[in-house]
Amino acid sequence: MEQNTLDQTNEAADIVSCEIAEGVRVVKSAQPMAHKVLSVGIPCYNSAEYMDHAIESILAGSDYADDIEVIVVDDGSVRDNTAEKADEWVHRYPAHVKAVHQVNGGHGIAVLAGLTNAEGTYYKVCDSDDWYDGDALKELLALLRDFEARSMRVDLVVTNYVYEHTFEGKSNTIDYRFALKRDQVLTWDEIGNFGVDQYLLMHALCYRRDVLVEGGIPMPAHTFYVDNIYAYVPLPRCKTLYYLDVDLYRYFIGRDDQSVNESVMVGRIDQQLRVTRIMMEAYHLYDDVPEKKLRKYMQSYFNIMMSVCSIFSKKSDAPDALDNLEKLWDDLKAYDEKMYKKARYGFIGIGSNLPGETGTKATMVLYKAAQKLVKFN
Repeated sequence: MEQNTLDQTNEAADIVSCEIAEGVRVVKSAQPMAHKVLSVGIPCYNSAEYMDHAIESILAGSDYADDIEVIVVDDGSVRDNTAEKADEWVHRYPAHVKAVHQVNGGHGIAVLAGLTNAEGTYYKVCDSDDWYDGDALKELLALLRDFEARSMRVDLVVTNYVYEHTFEGKSNTIDYRFALKRDQVLTWDEIGNFGVDQYLLMHALCYRRDVLVEGGIPMPAHTFYVDNIYAYVPLPRCKTLYYLDVDLYRYFIGRDDQSVNESVMVGRIDQQLRVTRIMMEAYHLYDDVPEKKLRKYMQSYFNIMMSVCSIFSKKSDAPDALDNLEKLWDDLKAYDEKMYKKARYGFIGIGSNLPGETGTKATMVLYKAAQKLVKFN
């Protein structure tokens, strides 16, 4: 329940701290912000070591533009001074930054907290250990401003992202040049075929905020890999999209505890299964999604999710991992048999579910080959 109760005011900096819900406090300027074309949510959990880089990349990268805002979400950080850093940014740039403090809910709940407190026409996410390229951000802002000046409604803007293997001095750029026509407003009927490394992950997506708010996003608490939900569930609500061919999002790869680290993914197979189930239950694709090319893309994305579940369940030492995987496949078959057949008996489904010990070894060989191709960890 929204309380909007004023807790305290810093008159010198003109900053207010408001409790907007139980356990949720927002620190922001006491003055109304200028109109924002873009809001960027930054989920932070014990992120003091690297969050400044993410925030600075957006503010400085935009030349501190009046029409951009950053919502720093302190997701119950307790081991460092993330909370204090978030408030410091508000005091330094009250016209650009808000801080949200909440009880720890996990990455997805933090993304939603940013969305709830956003005022921009468009919403984008930047994880606290990642950053934006300044020149690319300026191009994105110019495009969004042009949409508004011309009263053009575009529901989704797609940009490139770069895997930054910082410790190795290497990078890998994911672009959409063969899947999407550049620099024009498209419908789903006009998209091409996406390669195996070209799925529209969270890093590539800039949604109109109302698309996300009006339909909601079923983010579970205390769950990793929810970016897949964010990149899948809202798509049928987007009636128009635009591909801006710039390398905006820089995705840091290298921390041992990172969610895409293979050993971490194996240890969190229960969360991968949970996310995939939510995606499964979001749509009966062949009944609910009329656009054939979008439906094909979403089925392909879902096939990859089921494949990931299959591979990491086999790699897991959890005693119930394979039972839980089998239940997910059974539930998919009962929920939507056509989706099941496409996922289970397509090339990827067969390759990730080869029977017996020999089949499992062959599956792992295929996985390693795909891993080298995609270079995601």
